[in-house]
Amino acid sequence: MQAVSVLGGGESGVGAALLAQLKGYKVFVSDYGSISDKYKSELIKNKIPFEERGHSFEKIVESDLVIKSPGIPDDSALIKKLIAAGLRPVSEIEFASQFYDGQVISVTGSNGKSTTVSLIFHLMHTAGLSVGLGGNIGYAFSRLLIEDIGYDYIVLELSSFQLDNVYDFRTDIGVLLNITADHLDRYENDINKYAAAKWRLIERVRDGGVILLNKEDVLTQRLLAENPTKERLIQMSAKNPVQSLAKVNGDFFEINLLGKHNLFNAAVAKEVAVILGIPEGNIQKGLLSFNALEHRLEKVAVIESVTYINDSKATNVDAVMYALSAVEMPIIWIAGGTDKGNDYTELVSLVEGRVKILVCLGLDCEKLKASFDKVIPEILETRSMSEAVKIAKEKSDKGDVVLLSPACASFDLFDNYVHRGSEFKKEVFKIESGIF
Repeated sequence: MQAVSVLGGGESGVGAALLAQLKGYKVFVSDYGSISDKYKSELIKNKIPFEERGHSFEKIVESDLVIKSPGIPDDSALIKKLIAAGLRPVSEIEFASQFYDGQVISVTGSNGKSTTVSLIFHLMHTAGLSVGLGGNIGYAFSRLLIEDIGYDYIVLELSSFQLDNVYDFRTDIGVLLNITADHLDRYENDINKYAAAKWRLIERVRDGGVILLNKEDVLTQRLLAENPTKERLIQMSAKNPVQSLAKVNGDFFEINLLGKHNLFNAAVAKEVAVILGIPEGNIQKGLLSFNALEHRLEKVAVIESVTYINDSKATNVDAVMYALSAVEMPIIWIAGGTDKGNDYTELVSLVEGRVKILVCLGLDCEKLKASFDKVIPEILETRSMSEAVKIAKEKSDKGDVVLLSPACASFDLFDNYVHRGSEFKKEVFKIESGIF
C-alpha cells in the first residue's frame, strides 16, 4: 500500500485525503496551523491520522507521494527539504485529475473567475447536463470524485497557487480571463512569474481542446506570442463584450448582472456553452436566471434611497476598478485591509469626483489614505465593520451608494473575504430592521 502525506487540513487537503483513502492509499494529513473542527471531525470519522500545529518531516519524507495545499508556497522550508529528499509535491488538482475521465472546463485569471465558472456551471446545469463545480470555489476537485455521481463534466476555478504544482493535469477547455497584479508577494514581486503561473493552465489544454483568451490583455497576448498554440483558439474582447453576446439571428443575449466586466464574464460563459452545443434558448434562460454571487457586487439592500453593495471579494485594485466602473451614483467607499503590494494610482481617475467619502477599514491604512488624500474630500478610519457601516449611514444622502470594495486581503481583521462580507451584510441588515 502506497503512503500519501497531505500538507494542509482545509477543503483542498481533506478532499485529497478522502479521495486518496478511497483509492487505497495509506493517508496522513499534516497542518502547520490548526485544523478547523469541521475538517477535523471528517478526518476522525474516516479514521485518517493527522497532526496539527507542526509538520513531522521524518514521517512525511517516508511517503510515496506528497499532496500540497495551494496555500503552501514552494519556497517554504518544508517543501525545499522534501524536494532535496527527492519528493516532488503535487497539487490536489493534479492528484484528483488522474481519477477523472470526463470533460474538464477550467477557468483562471486575476479577476472574474468565480462569476465566470459559476455562470458556466449554471448554464450547463439548467440545460440538463451532468456537471460538477469545484476547485477554488466550493468543493475541492477531489471531493467531487468521492461520491458516486459520475459527472460527465466538471467546471474548475483554478488560482495561480493551484496551478503551481500541476504537471500531468489536462483540461478540455481552458479559459484565461486576465492577468493583473495580484499575489505578487508569493511570486517575488515579479508579475512575470505570476503571469507564468496563470499560463500553466493554457499549457495544460489537451490535444484537440479549446482555449479562450482576452484579446486586449497585454500580458496574456505577450505570453501567447511567446508560446503559440496549435489548439483551437478563441480571442474575446473585454472592451467590447457585447459583440460576443450576439445570437445567430443578430439579437443579443440579456444578462442579470451589474457592470461591463460581467458582460465579458457572461460572454465567456456563453461561448463555452456554445462550444458544448447548448441551444441558445437554454443559454438565454440561464443568463437571466443567474444572480450575482455573494460578496461580488452583491446588492444587499436599498434603505432610505441609499444602496448598499457588498463587493468583499474585490481583494485587488483591478477588481475595485470593475466595481467603481459599475456604479454611477455618488459613492461612500469602504476599503482597506492587508495590502498586497497595491498600486492605488490606477484608481484615481475612477475615484475623483465620484467617491465623496473613503472609510478606511483596517489595522494599517496609511498607504490607502496617502494615495487618496488629495482626491477624496473626506477620509475616515476605523477598525470595526460596525463603525464603518455606521459612518456610511450617517454620511450618506439619498441616491448614494455605500460600496464595500476593499482592494485588500481581509486577514488583519477578518477570517477571510466571506467573513468580512458577511459582517458588512449583518450591519446593513441591522439598519434595515431599525436596530442600528
